[in-house]
Amino acid sequence: MYFCAMLYLVPTPIGNLEDITQRAVRVLSEADLILAEDTRTSGVLLRHLDIHKPMLSYHKFNEHQSVEHFVERLRGGETIAVVSDAGTPGISDPGFLLAREAIRAGIEVTCLPGPTALIPALVASGLPSDRFCFEGFLPQKKGRQTRLREIAEERRTTVFYESPHRVLKTLQQLAELCGPDRQVAVCRELTKVHEDIVRGTLQEAVAHFTEHEPRGEFVIVLAGL
Repeated sequence: MYFCAMLYLVPTPIGNLEDITQRAVRVLSEADLILAEDTRTSGVLLRHLDIHKPMLSYHKFNEHQSVEHFVERLRGGETIAVVSDAGTPGISDPGFLLAREAIRAGIEVTCLPGPTALIPALVASGLPSDRFCFEGFLPQKKGRQTRLREIAEERRTTVFYESPHRVLKTLQQLAELCGPDRQVAVCRELTKVHEDIVRGTLQEAVAHFTEHEPRGEFVIVLAGL
């Protein structure tokens, strides 16, 4: 099948390589160019899939400088596939800027359905999932307290990502703002061998991660008011 001037945003597994879709494999196999957040990380996946295509780096440190170049390549008729290290491009990962500029240039843009950490965490949390908000990564310094206060007052379930180095601190701050009895699910290493979900109150989660050092990649799902 021949593609013409198309930008594909292609989700890749967040851990378990079996989660790649057949469509994603086909698109990656037929693209003229693959843009990867980290070519070393994506190279492991592509070798596993036996896909050998030109690949260039496209990440948060170079996307503003390189976006126009890739739009021009799209205008020239190339098909470009964008992947992040894990999950869906544009969700707390590079992808949005290129998609926006490609649309402005009249290029067709499509996103394949596929892996992303926030939905499995939300559904497996046992907390209401009919209405929710996603906060991505919280600010590390400036604006952090303001964002945490907004989350504490949110009536919908809130989902956000956190690094292992800040999980305990974040849970402690939320317990102070929300009260120790607010329900939370702390999801770790989703789809991987050591997947684990700690469900309970904020007080219980703080106690757990005080005793057990947080390691891996985390998604926090917090109940609303």
